[in-house]
Amino acid sequence: MKIKLLTLACFLLTGSLVKAQTYKWETGTSGGYTYKYVTNDPSSTRFYTLKNGLTVILSPNNKEPNVQFRMSVRAGSNTDPKNATGLAHYLEHLLFKGTDKFGTADWAKEKPYLDKIDALYEKYNKTTDAAQRKEIYKEIDKTSGEASNYSIANEYDKMMSGIGGNSSNAHTWYEETVYNEDFPSNAVDKFLAIQGERFRKPIFRIFHTELEAVYEEKNRGLDSDPNKLDEAMMELLFPVHNYGQQTTIGTIEHLKNPSLVEIRNYYNNYYVPNNMAAVFTGDFNPDEMIKKVDKTFSYMVAKPVTLYNPAPEKPLTKIQKVEVNGPSAEMVEIYYRGYAENTPNSTMLNLIKSILFNGKAGLIDINLNKQQKTQRSSASYQQMKDYGVFNLSAQPRQGQSLEQASKLLLEQVDLLKAGKFDDELLKAIVANLKLSFLQAFDSNNNRAENLSNEFILNRGTKWDKSLSEINDASKITKAQVVAFANTFFKDNYVIGFKHKGEDKNTIKVEKPTITPINANGNLASTFVKSILEAPVKPMEPKFLDYKKDIVMGKVGIAEVLTTKNSDNSIFRMSYRFNHGANNYKLLPYAASYLPFLSTDKYSAEDISKAFYNIACTYSLNVGTETTTINISGLQENFDKAVSLVEHIFANVKPNEKALADLKNTILKSRENNKLNKGQIMVGLTSYAQYGSLNPYNNVLSNDDVKNMKAEDLIYLLKNLSNYEHVITYYGPKDVNAFTADIKKEHALAKEFTPAAPAKVYTYTVQDSNRVYFANYDMVQSEIRWLRNTGLYNKTDRPNIEVFNNYFGGGMGSIVFQTIRESKALAYSTYATYQSPDKADKQYSMIAYVGSQADKMTDAVNGMNELLNVLPQSDKSFDGAKANVLTYLESNRVTKDGIFSYYFADKKLGYDYDSRVDLYKGLKPITFDNIKGFHDQKVANKPYSYLIVASDKKVKLEDMQKFGNVTTLTLEQIFGY
Repeated sequence: MKIKLLTLACFLLTGSLVKAQTYKWETGTSGGYTYKYVTNDPSSTRFYTLKNGLTVILSPNNKEPNVQFRMSVRAGSNTDPKNATGLAHYLEHLLFKGTDKFGTADWAKEKPYLDKIDALYEKYNKTTDAAQRKEIYKEIDKTSGEASNYSIANEYDKMMSGIGGNSSNAHTWYEETVYNEDFPSNAVDKFLAIQGERFRKPIFRIFHTELEAVYEEKNRGLDSDPNKLDEAMMELLFPVHNYGQQTTIGTIEHLKNPSLVEIRNYYNNYYVPNNMAAVFTGDFNPDEMIKKVDKTFSYMVAKPVTLYNPAPEKPLTKIQKVEVNGPSAEMVEIYYRGYAENTPNSTMLNLIKSILFNGKAGLIDINLNKQQKTQRSSASYQQMKDYGVFNLSAQPRQGQSLEQASKLLLEQVDLLKAGKFDDELLKAIVANLKLSFLQAFDSNNNRAENLSNEFILNRGTKWDKSLSEINDASKITKAQVVAFANTFFKDNYVIGFKHKGEDKNTIKVEKPTITPINANGNLASTFVKSILEAPVKPMEPKFLDYKKDIVMGKVGIAEVLTTKNSDNSIFRMSYRFNHGANNYKLLPYAASYLPFLSTDKYSAEDISKAFYNIACTYSLNVGTETTTINISGLQENFDKAVSLVEHIFANVKPNEKALADLKNTILKSRENNKLNKGQIMVGLTSYAQYGSLNPYNNVLSNDDVKNMKAEDLIYLLKNLSNYEHVITYYGPKDVNAFTADIKKEHALAKEFTPAAPAKVYTYTVQDSNRVYFANYDMVQSEIRWLRNTGLYNKTDRPNIEVFNNYFGGGMGSIVFQTIRESKALAYSTYATYQSPDKADKQYSMIAYVGSQADKMTDAVNGMNELLNVLPQSDKSFDGAKANVLTYLESNRVTKDGIFSYYFADKKLGYDYDSRVDLYKGLKPITFDNIKGFHDQKVANKPYSYLIVASDKKVKLEDMQKFGNVTTLTLEQIFGY
């Protein structure tokens, strides 16, 4: 590669993209409110502080009629009491349970039972005698059942669903608890009424079943080897700070002894306006929004907050080692303790992370991943408020030890310290960071996440510094990087080895005896009725018109589809082929081979660096039925990027060593897949859906992999453009300009080569209940139901959309309410009637429960009851239907997402936006329609039960109650 050309490209890029901006705090006044803002902020964000101390952050963006919301609280596991870890996380769960106005059918009658439950838990916590504790818990269980006669489960979720919300969730971490929502912009008043009430006076009802859900969440963590390794390493990295001394979920001992009194004290201490921020990004007028937000939360009263303020950590002066055993693949992690947020040192570590690893041209990318010296390697930097964690990570290759893999990682650090990296890499990193930064502001969700994080880290007071961090990074010299690296990277790290083996220390949170509570799904509080019945300004849906939204053209024999990017100078294009792994088994392996190959002019390393230096990317992606070559970046570098891609596919050369290493990588990946319970479940599902020969296991055998020939893979790559394909382009140019440009670069034959026939798989028929079992060393059991239900039918879609939303599609669904809320049988559960992506494929009914192994039978019985008899809740149905309609009315398909909808509709037999028919079909749907659909397609039918669990924790005789049991070997599941 000619370095001068790359340097010039980098100069052009940095000159146009990374022009230095001045970011300075200013004060503005509008609509009667004063706010702060940062000059040249691409997100136009305003920072308000209300009279009661509540921070309100508003970032308007009217491209779509939706709003993202975060309620961010600067309190998390760091501020848990030492004798009650996990408390902040408990509280997060309870903020979905309602107040004295919603979540209850009769607060006056419910309250005495809740008071009694509070007192019982305090007595329970002070009692040490096991027999006495058991009796107290029986009383808690009994009283909880009595209280549930007056509570109404999931009213919060029903309200959010009813106004069009689709992302109700929350998370707790070290120094934060964040509640996130989205909603249509015509529902601002309803949304604020809900949130204002939610935080006014939360009532901690339906607690003991939610407690069980947290137990399940803890057990899922105990089944996660990476989670166990991280906790052990953080404990050594932070021997003083709660980053290492307390976990978010808490200890098992503390989980078993919760105190509602302590949880309420936590809420009163930390959920105060001067410790919270309401973040809104999206379609709104900020002058109008701030008035409404102020009115909504004016009841909040500020009070002094004592935040976590630990003693400083002493410098680490030695290497510390952690070893963890478990069933998943081996890996090594190396943690260095970083610095406080928004400091020059943290800016430096972010830059160094990209020097080591950026996915294309970092030292780890080029020297380890490109050379296939490890199975996979990476670097990352995680920033918290007080410190950060700089992480090096690797999975060993076949026959490679964890020590050898770690040595390779540390060698890259030595190269960094010696300054042995390209001088131009720093400029390219800054350019790519700037490009990513600008792209991030296209998304309301990304804006909300970034602004929420700013509040957690520094109350948003350093937004100017965050915006200028890339400019600051651009001033850092190579000499400064090298000097810093030699000071920072010493024998001061924690190294963690994750071995494959039995973890003899594994324990679990034992299940208490819980009597199912009454969910009262048919009831609705007066508050909820008032919210759902309040009128909103109608919002008309905007569907696509493919003949207008896509401008079509032609380049030779290839069809061209374009849509204009009027926002910035970014382009994304693709060559889309209608064949894939089902046509050519070797094609996925050819795609894996490509990144390691040189051409007659450029080495593989030069190619990676060239793309990174011009802030462009390309990839070859092979699916079962479709293959795409994707290219993206700045329009000014379009010619360079496309020309280089065309050169690669025309001139790629075989590399026998790279192929030998790739074979080793593939075989090791296959070993690792067999250690991954998620991959095992995917394989079980494919086996149940298609039989012993299925898309998941119909792959090359290990011997076939070993015998792959370079010339066969190269042939597929060089001849790819000879097969029929469509060219898509989203960018600043119109169709005529684009076709003129691409015609110069993309050579086409006079006619396309016909693709080989695709392998067609036969769907299984579930004529009797069957169990497919895979043994895996784990605390929990994971159960999935599957039934193939027939070919695609356009007329079923409205019923399916409402049924999925009502039955198993979220926290307000029948499945979630029953399995988790009422019966406390699982942390994670769902059910969906899965639609095919082509008209000649079948639907499938899928259900899932992840439960403790000793609750598996109860969980299966609970799900079977729902599959056979659809409970009726008129309020839930109305909310589910309204949610589907509101989503269609407020959702806008833009940019190159238009192509995705176009191709998806085409595969199903539509030449227009299929949502037009869906919207019309939704209006007349009643509960009787989805009940009839459930009776016809779902109820009282045979199913395949797919179970991944430890044969030491589940019994064969229990599984035989579900159906005839077949224990599958890993070779049967994976095909190798």
